[in-house]
Amino acid sequence: MRAADAYRQCEDITRAEARNFSYGIRLLPKAKRQAMSALYAMARRIDDVGDGPLPRDEKLARLAGLRADIDALAAGEVNDRDDPVLVGLHHAVRRFPIPTAALNEIVAGCEQDVVGRQYATIAETEEYCRLVAGSVGRLSLGVFGAKGDPEEAAGLADVLGVALQLTNILRDIAEDRGMGRTYLPTADIERFGCAPDLTGPSEQMGRLVAFEAERAQRYFGEGLRLLDLLDRRSRACTGAMAGIYRRLLARISESPAAVIERRLSLPASEKAWVALRSLAGATP
Repeated sequence: MRAADAYRQCEDITRAEARNFSYGIRLLPKAKRQAMSALYAMARRIDDVGDGPLPRDEKLARLAGLRADIDALAAGEVNDRDDPVLVGLHHAVRRFPIPTAALNEIVAGCEQDVVGRQYATIAETEEYCRLVAGSVGRLSLGVFGAKGDPEEAAGLADVLGVALQLTNILRDIAEDRGMGRTYLPTADIERFGCAPDLTGPSEQMGRLVAFEAERAQRYFGEGLRLLDLLDRRSRACTGAMAGIYRRLLARISESPAAVIERRLSLPASEKAWVALRSLAGATP
């Protein structure tokens, strides 16, 4: 498969599946947009295994297969030259200094989902967030590039990833509960007198969600310092994605108990407005 055809299919996947992510990457120049689409398509593939209907052992086996694909990419090889995601990623890795090992961190986070890990403390929840979202930030930096100290940029990408993923966790409480997953720290759940499975009581859940939302806002405050290290288009891309999630977090903070019953979201018009503001240089 030609790289151009592979990228086209990766971009189709991104447009169809990445409701928030796509608003940011469409602001990038073509080469970076293609690379980010390939990265998203691979991350989507990993997530689909973890969230799919297969038995646990088969999920773990498929995740092991994805690790083998990632390791091959790191070695400059492609396990399946008819697979658009692998072909697109292979081309992107040759074009940009993408840290492919970070893709295995996404796999590790997904493995924790499959085995049903519980998180006792905020430190454990944060580590999960770094695996599944901080890793995406560091992968993105390989495409974007950054000014100054690379370690500082990577650290800020991790912090911003925690802010984004913690917002995801709060938004998806009802959906995750249906899959038997709880990501909020057990220590916090007990502190606020909530049921272990986050089914209530409503008043206590509201206080718990408000507490975690405030924590996520602090992470945004620190992680958004990353924007100053990026070029204009990369800043706009990152700012758009972060801005959408930060507005979603504000919506959650306004009605913290609502997430017990339903998944909150922003209308498409509001997401587009955030993306336009980011392109104009506004800070989320």
